[in-house]
Amino acid sequence: MDHTQSRSLFARAQTLIPGGVNSPVRAFRGVGGEPFFVKRAEGARIWDVDGNEYIDYVGTWGPAILGHAPAVVIDAIRAAAPHGVSFGIPHPGEIEMAALIHDWVPSIEKIRMVNSGTEATMSCIRLARGFTGRDKIVKFDGCYHGHADCLLVKAGSGALTHGEPDSAGVPAAFANLTVSLPFNDTNALLSLFMAEGSNIAAVILEPIPANAGLYFPDPGFLELLRQQCSEYGIVLIFDEVMTGFRVARGGAQELYGISPDLTALGKVIGGGLPVGAFGGRADIMDYLSPAGPVYQAGTLSGNPLAMAAGLAQLRELERVGGWGLLEELGASLEAGILDTLQGRQGQFTFHRVGSMFCLFCTGGPVTSLADAQRSDRDAFARFFHRCLEAGLYLAPSQFETGFISLAHTQADIDQTIRIIAAALG
Repeated sequence: MDHTQSRSLFARAQTLIPGGVNSPVRAFRGVGGEPFFVKRAEGARIWDVDGNEYIDYVGTWGPAILGHAPAVVIDAIRAAAPHGVSFGIPHPGEIEMAALIHDWVPSIEKIRMVNSGTEATMSCIRLARGFTGRDKIVKFDGCYHGHADCLLVKAGSGALTHGEPDSAGVPAAFANLTVSLPFNDTNALLSLFMAEGSNIAAVILEPIPANAGLYFPDPGFLELLRQQCSEYGIVLIFDEVMTGFRVARGGAQELYGISPDLTALGKVIGGGLPVGAFGGRADIMDYLSPAGPVYQAGTLSGNPLAMAAGLAQLRELERVGGWGLLEELGASLEAGILDTLQGRQGQFTFHRVGSMFCLFCTGGPVTSLADAQRSDRDAFARFFHRCLEAGLYLAPSQFETGFISLAHTQADIDQTIRIIAAALG
């Protein structure tokens, strides 16, 4: 493939934008080489500025569940735009979105719209602290919740070890209020709660971690977490920015039958436009200003274009029975890849839930960040570039998740399996 124009654009971008990108993973540092620049995207495909075509499984990192530029979303944006692209004033679309989310996710009794997943998780943490009057929070190794200071924390060496800042510019005092535990480690969880339960404001986690590859909660882990949070009066926060409305109509909490106290949402609910939301128990949400003492605000929150796009996407998903169709495509991809991996069980591990998937370059099991980090990153980089040159765009990092859309066809899935088989050699 020719990438002449992309190389030229990236050289210029690096003189104007830090690292040449507006989000770090886009720079291809995890796989080497240089990123391509997109000219357009439609359905399950993207085309770069050099005219190269790719089957896309990044899907703008999750939002494009109908595929790129779906007609229902484009039409909704076109219909909404002439009435104004931003108001900063209440409008009916906000209520429609709130009502739909409330109907689909029963744990969300009240909700507030924001502009990103990071803003949603940050607001959940502040709200939990204000509601409980406590300061400490707990997260899990491998769960990413955006770039708020208190959440950029490395894993501690034990259940009671405080983390250190995972980014320059984060005061150590902020990190000292955050404890990071190994995911799926029930002993570490119980030890921490026994020692510090009355001091913890919130536990936040991805119920299905999808920012360190993709792995799953062990049976009983989420149930134990729910029970312990209830016992100690701790606010349980599910970060469903990725999984919300993607793995099921009601998200991961529907799959596992667990009701968190607060939920952070994003991605799919914006139809591809910048969006986020957080909601949960009414008694907690009523601590938000102007009803309560916890301040949170946003000029563009509830943006009319984002609400129109998101409502159109969610309603289309339900109309066509999207989750069943996505499960069929995901199952087909999984079957083909597992067949390809026959005899390679010690080298690779494939995980999938619904339309989300990840191929680890390590033997299983993978149930935690430590397991995921055993992956051979050099092997993944070689695999990634072979796929890319064959016209298949996967996430440019071993520690990211792939996304199937309703625009993918069975022919796309079959072609994907053939490309992956060839790339694995």
